[in-house]
Amino acid sequence: MAPVVDMSVPDSELSPGQLSRRQMFRRAGLLGAGLTAAGVLGTQHTAAAATSSTDRARHASEPRDGYLWLAGDHHIHTQHSSDGIYKVSDQVQHANAYGLDWMVITDHGSVAHAKIGVEKVNPDIVAARQAVKDTLVFQGLEWNIPAAEHGTVFVAPGRNEVATLKEFENSFDGSVKGASASTPQNEALAIAGLNFLADAVKNRRVEAALFLANHPARKGLDSPHEIRGWRDAQPDIAVGMEGAPGHQAAGIPKPNGPGSGRGFYDSTPGADSFPAYPAESYKTFGGFDWMTATVGGLWDSLLAEGKSWWITANSDSHWVYGDTSDRGPGSDFEANGRYNDPVYKGVVDLTKGDFWPGYYSRTHVGSKGFSYTAVMDGIRQGRVWVDHGGLISALVVRARQAGTGQRGVTLGDTLHVRQGAKVEIAIEITLANQPNWAQFVPALARVDVIQGDVTGPAADKDVFTTPATKVVKSFEVGKNTGTVTFTYQVGAVDRPVYVRLRGTDGNRGAAGLLGAAVDPVGPRIDVFGDADPWKDLWFYSNPIWIVPRG
Repeated sequence: MAPVVDMSVPDSELSPGQLSRRQMFRRAGLLGAGLTAAGVLGTQHTAAAATSSTDRARHASEPRDGYLWLAGDHHIHTQHSSDGIYKVSDQVQHANAYGLDWMVITDHGSVAHAKIGVEKVNPDIVAARQAVKDTLVFQGLEWNIPAAEHGTVFVAPGRNEVATLKEFENSFDGSVKGASASTPQNEALAIAGLNFLADAVKNRRVEAALFLANHPARKGLDSPHEIRGWRDAQPDIAVGMEGAPGHQAAGIPKPNGPGSGRGFYDSTPGADSFPAYPAESYKTFGGFDWMTATVGGLWDSLLAEGKSWWITANSDSHWVYGDTSDRGPGSDFEANGRYNDPVYKGVVDLTKGDFWPGYYSRTHVGSKGFSYTAVMDGIRQGRVWVDHGGLISALVVRARQAGTGQRGVTLGDTLHVRQGAKVEIAIEITLANQPNWAQFVPALARVDVIQGDVTGPAADKDVFTTPATKVVKSFEVGKNTGTVTFTYQVGAVDRPVYVRLRGTDGNRGAAGLLGAAVDPVGPRIDVFGDADPWKDLWFYSNPIWIVPRG
């Protein structure tokens, strides 16, 4: 305990466990002289103060670039999922301990869940909100998108959150409605579901609702025209996709792990897969989905249209790698809509592919405050960057007119300048500075700037490449601690463009799928059965657009 409460010992010298405990005391306002004078170190009174405090110190003391950058995860399962195990409180307490500020419970849509699960999980979520004040806990579900894959749907808390989610699932879930096949009718049902959510917000049934596509390339089910259709139908509801899937431990080689693909990306094309997708689209690249990892690929083809379509990174936590839990005996999921509480079995399970929320994957949202609607607004606006394994601690990016002293704009926003004005991108990165949960300090080796032209709406709604996007600058990082800053000179802007960032530990790389001229050293395709996630770390940012006025 001594290093935890001795403020002469910097945070960077503490172990993750010690740092977590220090943060607990800090949030409770019990560090320093107050802690010693109170004489409550290690007592039940201290623990109660830490868990019941409404102090937001850990958030309010860390504003960057005018925002609270709150780490979260929008894809988490519990005992209310047919393939889950954990209590809501298990996931929430772990997420809080691993530093998450917000999270979404997304149990699988199904007949049983639609009938009784939505209501049954809500009291557990409400209780978790009361018990853990400094992690926001949203209720959502994992939607079986008609004619497509899975997606996160969640709403702002309120008196109608359960009724809205329940009606949505019963009316529009592909599994519940038998609408999984890739048909025009089922695609229309998906759009109707998004319209339902938009109407719920418009009619003030719920304050806010969001949809994000999960593991979009895993089975090839999310065609380019469907993604465009979702976004175009309701751009304030359908806002993005998982740039990196969960299940990242699945790539750890046997006998020490599952020996599968990162994200359990182990599929081949099926009857409902989009036939034009190449074979490599069914694999991950540095742990990221092919749609995101390919410079000039599907994600860039959307950004080149000027479409606000954002990426996230999540745990998809069902059953944690290395855990010693088992499902509660005597469970009847179909009858009860949940499994009995997990029990200790005393055997370490190395066949599971998940990490606890916050342990490996993080989605950082620039929020105007510590609240549910502020986080949702930050996601909707695209103020988001993502990382794996704690590769970096913080990222601030500004696009601004060069030489003017203007503050400019940040991720997800658009900088408007006069025709021919010179623009620069200012980048500030706080390096890892402390061990991650695998007990090493990640080292950022390189930062890539990716730039593309905005060419307008695509004539072909199923196009998944864009010709004018490439890596335009790479910065080598010459140190492992502290903060680094870079400036990329966009130059005189005579056409609309966008810029996004990517960073790597440099352990694995290869020329991009569209050639070295587009991406000289991008993420390498992950080796099935031999893809240790801790040895290949990346971060990605969402874009900033730069638009000249005539």
